[in-house]
Amino acid sequence: MSDTTTGPGTIEHLDPHTLAVETNVRPSAPITPAFIQSIKENGVLTPVLGHCSDDGQVRVRAGQRRVFAAREAGLATIPVYLVTADEVTAERIVQQMVENDQREALTDGDRAAAFQQLAFEGLSVTAIARRTGTKAKEVKTALAVVENEVASSAIQKHQLTLDQAAVLIEFDGDDEVRVDLIQVATNDPTQFAHAAQRARDEKARAKTKADTEADLAGRGYLTLDSDPGYYDTEYTRIGDLLTPDDQRVTVEHIENIDGRAVHVRVYADGDANVTYFVRDAKAAGFHPYGGSQSKSGPMTEEEKAERRTLIANNKAWASDEIVRREWLTELLSRKSLPKDAGAVIAKGLTIHRQAISTATREGNELAHRLLGLEPSGYFESDKLAALIDQTPGKSQHIALAIVLGACESVTSKQTWRYPSPTDTAYFTQLAAWGYNLSDVEQIVTASRITGAEATNPQSTAEQGAKG
Repeated sequence: MSDTTTGPGTIEHLDPHTLAVETNVRPSAPITPAFIQSIKENGVLTPVLGHCSDDGQVRVRAGQRRVFAAREAGLATIPVYLVTADEVTAERIVQQMVENDQREALTDGDRAAAFQQLAFEGLSVTAIARRTGTKAKEVKTALAVVENEVASSAIQKHQLTLDQAAVLIEFDGDDEVRVDLIQVATNDPTQFAHAAQRARDEKARAKTKADTEADLAGRGYLTLDSDPGYYDTEYTRIGDLLTPDDQRVTVEHIENIDGRAVHVRVYADGDANVTYFVRDAKAAGFHPYGGSQSKSGPMTEEEKAERRTLIANNKAWASDEIVRREWLTELLSRKSLPKDAGAVIAKGLTIHRQAISTATREGNELAHRLLGLEPSGYFESDKLAALIDQTPGKSQHIALAIVLGACESVTSKQTWRYPSPTDTAYFTQLAAWGYNLSDVEQIVTASRITGAEATNPQSTAEQGAKG
C-alpha cells in the first residue's frame, strides 16, 4: 500500500466556496451555531487537508466541518494544507480516520482551565463566550469550578462534567457528601442528578431540623437525640397526658415547667415535626390519658428495618420528583418531541383518562408549570388554550404537557409502595424516552400488579402517613 501523500505539502489560503469536499467517513457533519460563531470570531485555526485533482479542483479530504462553517460564517479564505494524494478510496478513508482519531476532544476540565486563562488575560465572561462560541452561563460555571479547590481537582482527576463539578461547590465543608457524589459520577453517572437532588434535600432538611431545635432550645426545651417511644419510663409524650381537670395537655401547658423536652424529625415533605415530652408528668400535675394507645411491646428489629426503608424511600421519592419534573420540562422545551409522542397522547386520553379528567377539571397546574407558565387563576381564561392560539405549531407539545402533567399529579410517595398498572406504564414510558429512573422509581416499573394488589385494602389514612 502506497502512502497517500508524497513529499512536503504547502499551505494556501483559498476561498472555501471553491473547495470540493470529498465523501467523508462521517456520514454527517453537524454544524452548530456555536461552532459557526467560533469560526467567525477566530477564523479557521487548523488548516484543512486538501489535494488537487486532475481537473485542477482542490478537494478537501479532512476538515469538512471547518469548510462548511467557514462558508456559513462568510470567511473569504481559509488555510488549506495541499498535498499530493492518490484517489484510492481506501486510502482516503484511512487518512480521514487517522485525522479524526488523532484529534482528541477537550475535556470539560481542559475547557474550564482554558476559560480561567482567558479571564486572567483580561477577557470578560461575555468576551470569552463570544470568542469560543460558548454560552455565557457555561463560562460562568466553569470559572466558578476552577476557583473552587475541590471542584477543580475533581473535574481533572475524575473527569467529571462541568455540571457535576459545579454541584460539588454546593456542598463545601461536607466532605462525605462530596466523596459520595464523585463516586456516583464516576461509577454510575446516570444516577448523578438523583444523588445530587437527594443531597440537596437532605441538606435542607438538616438545616430545618437545626433551626427548629435552636428555636426550641432558646425557649428552654431539652432536645432529645431519639424518640423515647411509648415504653420509656423517664419521658412521657404530652399526647398521652391529661391536666388535673381532664383536658388534653398542650404545648401551652408545658411552656414554663421544668423537664420539658422535644424530639424533632423532618420528613420527606421538608417540614419539621415536633413531638413534646415532659420528664416527670406526675410532678407537673398531669395524669395518663385513659384512651392512650395500648402498649403491646416494642418494635422488633425487622419492624425497625422496614420503618427505616420506608422513611429512606419516601425521602428519595421526594427528591426524585424534582429531578423527574425538571427532566420533563426539558423534554417539552425541545424543538422536536419523541416520535411516539402522538401515540403517548392518545394512550393518555384512554389509559390515563381518570387522571386527565381530574387534572383538567382542576386546571392542570402541572401542565402549566412544565411549559413554564404560571397556572391559570380560577377566574382567568385557560392559559394553555391561549398558548395554542399564540403558537399553533406547538400544539402537540401542549397536548403532551397536559397528559404528562395529569400523570404526574397522581404520583406520590405511595406510588412506589402501591404502584398501579397505570403507574407502571407511565414510568416505563419515561424510561423508554431516556429518563434515568432512580432506584425507588425502578420499583414501580418492576412491579407486576395483580388485581388484588391493585386494590390494596390499606386505608387512606395509613397510606398518607408521613415517612
